Amino acid sequence: MPKKTYKPEEIIGKLREAEVRLSQGASVAEVVRALAISEVTYYRWRKEYGGMRVEQAKRLRDVERENAWLRKAVADLTLDKLILEEAAKGNF
Repeated sequence: MPKKTYKPEEIIGKLREAEVRLSQGASVAEVVRALAISEVTYYRWRKEYGGMRVEQAKRLRDVERENAWLRKAVADLTLDKLILEEAAKGNF
């Protein structure tokens, strides 16, 4: 069975639905079966996105994307610096 990937907005919606069902007295096993996810997935999502609003999830995704871009830029600049230092030593 192919693995389905959910967007953070969908995850938050499913977690809210799970909270409602749990407050109505359903067990975790029943809730995850109704949401078509595993218990492990439910607990992982709850750990990562629990209590988060949709706007916060969007902001988190934007910050993670910017962070990845900055890491790549730093790695490129570090490599360039090392190459220039090696060339300056004359050990090429």
